[in-house]
Amino acid sequence: MGGSVTLPLKLVPVDSPPKPPSTSSRGVLFALLAFGSWGIVPLFWRLLAGVPATELLAHRVAWSLVVVTILLSALGGGREAFAALRSPRRAGLFLLSSALIAANWGIFIWAIAAGRLSEASLGYFINPLANVVLGVVALGERLGRLQWLAVGLAAAAVGLLVFTADGVPWVALSLAGTFAVYGLIRKLAPLASLPGLFLETLLLAPFALGAIVWFEQRGGLLGRGDLSLLLLAAASGVVTSLPLVWFTAAARRLPLSTMGLFQYVAPWLQLLIAILIFGEQVAAIRWLAFVLIWSALAIHSVSLARRRA
Repeated sequence: MGGSVTLPLKLVPVDSPPKPPSTSSRGVLFALLAFGSWGIVPLFWRLLAGVPATELLAHRVAWSLVVVTILLSALGGGREAFAALRSPRRAGLFLLSSALIAANWGIFIWAIAAGRLSEASLGYFINPLANVVLGVVALGERLGRLQWLAVGLAAAAVGLLVFTADGVPWVALSLAGTFAVYGLIRKLAPLASLPGLFLETLLLAPFALGAIVWFEQRGGLLGRGDLSLLLLAAASGVVTSLPLVWFTAAARRLPLSTMGLFQYVAPWLQLLIAILIFGEQVAAIRWLAFVLIWSALAIHSVSLARRRA
């Protein structure tokens, strides 16, 4: 890196208009923005480390509802969201998905404040394999040999952590489990990302507002008179919603297999931030678990590539 590179020149007529970027190149940009944002978001939550995780979760839900409402007004999708509530089955599924995503958000925020971001990143590395297991258990999907090998390696990694002094990696397992089941629920009750988030935050809003009132009666964030804290809390709505807009834009432009590869950007960035910026120490046994998980993901990716070839 560091040396100069000479690129071949191509003569273009002066009056030729510049070509617009291709759909796929825009898709790559949107994917990098989405997964990159999810990867560096721990830096944002660390700025609010002095606020209890439950209070932060309540503000995240409330401000996300505000931002998503504005986005839906501009981009459309509100009718689609309210239509889902007319079906008792779909409404029930979204109530469940709301509880799961709230739990996932809360655990992740707590893990950052508790200095356990590296374990949280392990959970998001495990997540694709948890989806595979859930597909077998809940949807009756069949796995090939390579996929079984990948699942076996992931199980070995978790077992290694459970049966050593490192203990049960409950943060990783909780994040992987809640997000995998959340994905399954959203598959059973399909709705685009933004309308879905609107519906979930709308269903969670009464609990979030009740929690905010409870915290304010005990000296909560709003009553501290700290403008920077208030602005950061409000920004949590943008931090939550904007990457979803980018993700949706990327998903419309890129093949599913390509999107699948980009999902590993986020946990890699989270792991690097945990070690290089937050100064977390990763025990040797946990590194071995990471290696097993990464090997499993590589095998899983090869298996998916063969199926689509």
